[in-house]
Amino acid sequence: MNSAGIWLVSTGRPKWQLGVLFAVAVVWSFAAERIAPYEPRWNRPRGDWGRDVAHAFVNEALQLGSLVVLPVLVDVAGRRGAWPDGWPFWVQVVVAVVVLDAGITVAHWCSHRWVPLWRLHSVHHSVTRFYGFNGLMKHPLHQLFETSVATLPLVLFGLPVDVATAVAFCVGTQLLLQHSNVDYRAGAVRWLIAVNQLHRFHHLKWPGFGDVNFGLFFTVWDRMLGTAVWDRSRRFTSADIGIGAEPNYPVTYVSQLIHPFQHPQHAGRWEGPASYAEASTTRSEL
Repeated sequence: MNSAGIWLVSTGRPKWQLGVLFAVAVVWSFAAERIAPYEPRWNRPRGDWGRDVAHAFVNEALQLGSLVVLPVLVDVAGRRGAWPDGWPFWVQVVVAVVVLDAGITVAHWCSHRWVPLWRLHSVHHSVTRFYGFNGLMKHPLHQLFETSVATLPLVLFGLPVDVATAVAFCVGTQLLLQHSNVDYRAGAVRWLIAVNQLHRFHHLKWPGFGDVNFGLFFTVWDRMLGTAVWDRSRRFTSADIGIGAEPNYPVTYVSQLIHPFQHPQHAGRWEGPASYAEASTTRSEL
């Protein structure tokens, strides 16, 4: 799917075709979750469908907005001629994804350690069923922070809009893949790509347990941070995911936008073991 998206952008096709392709990716994600679900009960809405659609719509609109302002940012802050625009287009996209993923991982890691950021990021962790749309469920202010940190180096090097468009498409499809409720076996791929088998550990609700596997695309950054975790024997249910310190986290869209500014007790997540390694005796590294 990502290859098709990169090809559409590289050939100058109308942007609406990329939107149609992403819609196909969403439909396929939902279909796969019903054909081969990891946890069948996660396919059943819990009064959260409208909220998740609202999150997806707003956050994808912000992605489009960032593409509109990108040329202005590059013109103001970018170094002319610094971007390797003579390289093959797909290579430029891969390089941009690698740099972006490093920034996202750092921003994500910080969001689990600095209370003001965690209050915003907690919206994403409040889910109690793990399925594709979870990846698009973010507080818009946290998405703004994460996107700013991740794209700053790319802006400084003069990231072209077409490359940024392809990268944004890859981010959207990877979020669907990483949070999907599909029971697939990634095999050796999990040593490189941050698939759903790994990301489920990140959504464990107990303090310390979920502070692992921060990468969006790759596992290499978690290896460097010492936060890469894999436990073959682990199975997940709704009782395992969410926020242990806030079992009654609000579920409506508007209440989730407001909640981070009303409840400073979000810091309660840090009570307990400092890491999954300390919290689990069955943990094994990637």
